[in-house]
Amino acid sequence: MQSWRQALRGERLDNPGADNYYSNLPSKRMSRVNQRITRVGFIGLGGMGRLMAIRILQLSALLLFLLFARLQEGLAETVKIAIPSTTQAVLPFTIARDKGYYRAEGLDVELILISAPIASRALLSGDVTVATVGGAGLPPVLRGSPFKFLFTTYNRAMFWLYAKSEIRDVKALKGKRVGVSGIGSGPDSLLREVLRQNGLDPNRDVTVLSLGVMPTIFSGLQSGIVDAAMLAPPVTFKAHESGFRELVSFPTQDLVELQGSVLVRDASLQSDAAQMEKFLRGTYKGFLHIKDNRAATLPFIVRYLQVNDRVAANAYDQVVRPAMTQDGTLSAEMQAKAVEHVLKRLDLKEAPPLAKIFDFSLTRKVMAELQSKNWRSGA
Repeated sequence: MQSWRQALRGERLDNPGADNYYSNLPSKRMSRVNQRITRVGFIGLGGMGRLMAIRILQLSALLLFLLFARLQEGLAETVKIAIPSTTQAVLPFTIARDKGYYRAEGLDVELILISAPIASRALLSGDVTVATVGGAGLPPVLRGSPFKFLFTTYNRAMFWLYAKSEIRDVKALKGKRVGVSGIGSGPDSLLREVLRQNGLDPNRDVTVLSLGVMPTIFSGLQSGIVDAAMLAPPVTFKAHESGFRELVSFPTQDLVELQGSVLVRDASLQSDAAQMEKFLRGTYKGFLHIKDNRAATLPFIVRYLQVNDRVAANAYDQVVRPAMTQDGTLSAEMQAKAVEHVLKRLDLKEAPPLAKIFDFSLTRKVMAELQSKNWRSGA
């Protein structure tokens, strides 16, 4: 199994197609310089002298700007964030980075692709500051890991169980192989719960295989490595078009499943609460961008989920927007429901107090601050 340190040395979630952060600023400053030079007129200089002065001032302004930008980059705090997948769950974090919301907080955020179970280990060791896992973060917390959830983008399970066309219901999965992203992940917990509800023992009646990221899971279903699979958009659209049978639509189930969450060590909250607040402020702006700005969010869905405009619109309207929390937090009732099915899977009789698992105080603080400023996302 790949260690989290190997993962950290591996794939960093790049910024495909994003514009240079500083691309438009120099030209705007040059325009202002030209206007000032025109007004002054450089009395006493000939035509060539005025042109030379303009060029010198333009070059000087550009050099000063680039120097300032470099200094700002040097002062930014680097924060390593574990991202378990390139699905819709990653959107608030990629948008916050690409729109410069983290940079505005003085943070240089690195989004590193690490599978959900390994991300929790990397968080525990301190190799990453934040893990954006949801359901996969609950088992270590319930077993005593010193983590807390500070924020969650979604509270509904954005997964579907698809199977070969000849498999007509969940009970028919007895003796079959089912693919998930990772053992102990959120989809794994959901699968085991629905198997139990249908009278199957997930440890004996079904073979659950860890297949990694969504495209690989779908390839396993196509090739016959597995008979069924836990899938998320946009792969679900491909599964439907390919003739696979939908067995369970988890968004319609009475379940609370965290995704796109912020999980941190208790030690980080104690030692650097200011940095956590900055990170949450940037993330919350990304969250609001998705929630309130459909048109400007669709290009991000196209880019990161690698789908066309039609599929991106369907994903936003049918999956992303309906599954979002109201404000990035959960009520006490919803917190308890999120923990409930994971407790059953782990065969634990009692959970720690909810206050040991969730702390939305910083998120509420950031939310109130942005509301007081009437902050709105741009295009």
